[in-house]
Amino acid sequence: MSSHVSSRIQNMETSATLAMAAKARELKSQGLDIIGLSLGEPDFNIPDFIKEAAKKAIDENYSSYTAVDGYQELKEAIVHKFKRDNGLNYSPQQIVVSTGAKQSLYNVAMAVLNPGDEVILPAPYWVSYSDIVKLAEGVPVEVRTSIDADFKITADQLRQALTPKTKMIWFSSPCNPSGSFYHKSELEAIAEVLKDRPEIIVVSDEIYEHINFSSTGHCSIASIDGMYDRTVTVNGVSKAFAMTGWRIGYIGGPEWLAKACTKLQGQVTSGANAIAQRAVIEALMAPVSSIQYMVDAFKKRRDLVLDLLNKIEGFKVNVPEGAFYVFPDISYYFGKTLKGQLINNASDFALFLLEHAQVATVTGAAFGDENCIRISYAASEETLTEAIRRIAEALA
Repeated sequence: MSSHVSSRIQNMETSATLAMAAKARELKSQGLDIIGLSLGEPDFNIPDFIKEAAKKAIDENYSSYTAVDGYQELKEAIVHKFKRDNGLNYSPQQIVVSTGAKQSLYNVAMAVLNPGDEVILPAPYWVSYSDIVKLAEGVPVEVRTSIDADFKITADQLRQALTPKTKMIWFSSPCNPSGSFYHKSELEAIAEVLKDRPEIIVVSDEIYEHINFSSTGHCSIASIDGMYDRTVTVNGVSKAFAMTGWRIGYIGGPEWLAKACTKLQGQVTSGANAIAQRAVIEALMAPVSSIQYMVDAFKKRRDLVLDLLNKIEGFKVNVPEGAFYVFPDISYYFGKTLKGQLINNASDFALFLLEHAQVATVTGAAFGDENCIRISYAASEETLTEAIRRIAEALA
């Protein structure tokens, strides 16, 4: 009975991305030709060398419980990856492997936050950040950014958002949902604001690190002077290696925090999947060039989608530098009636596209921005072209 459900669950929002994907599947089962552009999931197959590593692990009988924080060999591979790709010198004792980066984030929140602690979330932010903070009895503090600033928080905005209760700041770079990417100079400006507040922990979600189209390359805020000891770097293999269903994420951070996360995880899930961990060792030890073909394809798709959306009246788009999303401002349509349906907000607009264009997107309200929708371009060029043709036709 619903009366037995805890208040924390009753107050929790359902993941909007998963909800829209479920709605799209339901309509497909009814025979409708729905194009799904709502999920953040690469449409590529896992590279063969990773599959072979998993098969070998099965043959070698890696079927027992693992250490709570991950195989030692995997943690050493993660240490290698952080050094090679990010210039970060972690020890294996500073690494915790979890069942996906989402669990990594949850672990960190539960390990650090006390009731009433404030967490700054530059909006738009990934859909689960706010509810994870609330589950840990923290208080999410949304700081609204703008499309004109490429959806990135400025140093002045951060400074104004700080209070005596501020305990953490969470952000992703490249960002889900906007695709925005923080350059080194922008991270240095953030670090400058935080230098007099050493108690504030920074959570840097870098799951889209390698899907990056910037000529300057990825920069981890933990590499900025003064930030290493107060930053938790979150990453995983779901996006860059197309391993969403393998559920492996990890953190690098202060050893005290790694120990706290391990203690929590030991009472919740214990160690992550053994076979997946063995496969991820091979993924992380391989040169980044082994997945460049996916990055190149995503960039080509991004350019295609931007070109097509720019031809639709009322779509305001910027140029995302990473991930595989565009986050257009569609507030032009608010207050308008389309095919007999009044559009009051982005949620109405997303539902309109689902019904009349048979294209599934996600309302920006789920990400803290009610003027936008998220469109994933993790689909073939043919599919993307058809989806945007339908959108344009429905709005004509």
